[in-house]
Order: sequence, then structure tokens, then C-alpha cells
Amino acid sequence: MIHLERVTFAYQHQTLLFDQLNLLLQAGHIYGLLGKNGAGKSSLLRLIAGLLYPQKGTLRVDGFEPRKRQPKFLQSLFFLPEEIYLPSLTIEKFWTTLSPFYPLFNSEQFFYYLKEFDISHQQHLNALSFGQKKKVLIAFALATNTKVLIMDEPTNGLDITSKGQFRKLVASALTEDRVVLISTHQVRDLDHLIDAVIILDNHEILLNQRLEHISEQLQFGTLTDAEDDRRVLYAEPSLKGYTVVMENAEKVESKVDLERLFHAAIHNPDRIRQLFPQQS
Repeated sequence: MIHLERVTFAYQHQTLLFDQLNLLLQAGHIYGLLGKNGAGKSSLLRLIAGLLYPQKGTLRVDGFEPRKRQPKFLQSLFFLPEEIYLPSLTIEKFWTTLSPFYPLFNSEQFFYYLKEFDISHQQHLNALSFGQKKKVLIAFALATNTKVLIMDEPTNGLDITSKGQFRKLVASALTEDRVVLISTHQVRDLDHLIDAVIILDNHEILLNQRLEHISEQLQFGTLTDAEDDRRVLYAEPSLKGYTVVMENAEKVESKVDLERLFHAAIHNPDRIRQLFPQQS
């Protein structure tokens, strides 16, 4: 569905942001994109959406070359950026104006999503708070039913209840021929939502794996003492000793903790590369 092969990109007069980057994302999955500030998460999303152009390499999204911005490509992708702008319109006027650009847009779904977010379609966009505007755009994005849905920091501005609704609605909108890619600093917001995780570190793809495979290779739990345990990739003090991420040699079943997985990857990248070698 989304395939980057040896993609090189740099902003004008700056050092390379990506150098021969490889990435493969398949339909039927919700990917979480994690990385420190400046790792290139937003730039990667914009490359996929065709808003930035690689200097070298091949980038294909559902068979299209994003930089060409062909109408059929634009109909098949929706990109929700971190910084949003909404015109001075009612929600109803916004919906009726923009929905024709997306052939698979479903109005009933849009109204359902708005109702779940406790927003009336008769409200004026200017009268909404930042979090409410985010909800309107999330509802619209899901209702487009595009094959590719990209969201950059979508939960910024949402309260705790709304974040739970967001997870429920996004999960319900996934289909076999749709790929969802979500970038966020709020790692906990992706719990019980994503089934695969991508970690960017030093402008490289450090990890791109299904959670199912990660749980086979890594164990998330506690140890009374972790200082001299070679199995441990990451440890932090807890009331019971240490909360750890360690090699799962005994194949113990445990739930992937996204926040601690991220810390383990950033603090111990070489071990992560050994356990999860990247495919070209």
C-alpha cells in the first residue's frame, strides 16, 4: 500500500533528514509512528501525502507517485495535519462543500461520528473550541473512507473521554483495504488502538513491527533487580523493584507497553536492530 525505497530528503540548504529510507506499510493495519522531537515524523507524513518531494528514491502510495498529486490519488488519501485551519462556515456547509471531493464519503457515518463526539452538525466552526474543531476534522477524515488515512497528533486538544472515543471510532473505521498511520507524542493515546508500531530515531526507521511479533521477542514486566541482567534492554524503578523491557527468551506472554518500548528502542537501538532486523 505505502512503499518507500531508498528515499532521500532534505530541506533546502540543510543536512539530510532521510538518507535511503526504506518503509513498507500494508493495508488492514493501524500504525503508530513514534519518535523524539525533530526525528522527522511530520516530514515523513508529508512525503507520503505528496506535500514534500524526495530528492532521490521511490515513493508509492496505492500505486501512485504522491508528488504528482493526481486527482485519483487525492481522492484516495486524507491527511489530518497537526496544525489545523477551518473556514468560517457551519459544519453542515463545510461537509457539503468538501465531501464531493471524496467519492466514498459516507454522510451517515459523519453524523454518527459527530454524535459520538457530542457535536451538532448545525454548529458554526468559529464557535467551537480547538478540541471540538479537532473532533469535527477527525469525524470528517474517518467518513471519507479513503484507502490511506494519515493523522499527525490527532489527540492534541482532546480530553480523556474524547481520546477514548477517538480510539473506538478509528478502530471501527479500519477495513481490509485501508491503512491508517497516526503520529503522536502522546504514546498512551495509542494503547488498544494500533496493531503495529514504527519508531524513528536519528532520521532512520529503527523499528517497524507488528505488536504481535514484538510481544514474541520482548517481555514487559517487573524484576526485583535489573542491574546485571543481560536480558534487560530498559529498566526504570518501580514500587516492586524495576519495570523492565527484556528479551523474551522463555516466550512469556505479556502486553506491549508502548511507552517503555519506545524508551527501550531509543536507549538500546543496537539490541533492537538485532532482535528486529529491517527488511529492505
